[in-house]
Amino acid sequence: MRKIGITGGIGSGKTTACRVFEILGIPIYDADTRAKSIMITDLSVKSKIKSLLGSEAYHKNGKINKDHVSAKIFNNKQLLKEINDIVHPAVLSDSLRWIEEHKKEKDVPYIIKEAALLIETGSYKSLDKLIVVTCPEEIRIKRVMKRDGLSYEAVKRKIDNQLPEEEKIRYADYIINNDDTQSVIHQVWYIHQQLTK
Repeated sequence: MRKIGITGGIGSGKTTACRVFEILGIPIYDADTRAKSIMITDLSVKSKIKSLLGSEAYHKNGKINKDHVSAKIFNNKQLLKEINDIVHPAVLSDSLRWIEEHKKEKDVPYIIKEAALLIETGSYKSLDKLIVVTCPEEIRIKRVMKRDGLSYEAVKRKIDNQLPEEEKIRYADYIINNDDTQSVIHQVWYIHQQLTK
């Protein structure tokens, strides 16, 4: 079974593209959602995060304290790297288990791993093809401001901490343009046909 990656910067529309692939019957591993779950449920990961960011990194109910964590890591590239070094190996192990489970499905032509940092972590190297979802920065900022209720500056800081979009495109086998000028459904359908030839 072929393993396909899908990535793009914050607000580019990775989730939208993945929903279309799901409608076509393709299993999706959502690394960002799984990472959030692992940060709560994996005791080793949780302990390391508390050591790195303090016990305030978690609320009393065990959930992650997003405000505390964001304030710490998004202004400190070293801390961001260190937290990624804790979380990403756990997510990689989780994704490998997920892939093994889906290999048994005979009627599935390929699976997709969706992650914001496929290129940055080097995990794209274990995949057969890479799809990059692109969108102009100003549109991405507006989308994330509306979605997450963040200020322009807060979203811009997140974008500035990610690999530039033009750099991501250099690694792409396929590109989905999600700037509202082209149909995402048509672009996904074209890629799907290429991957099932």
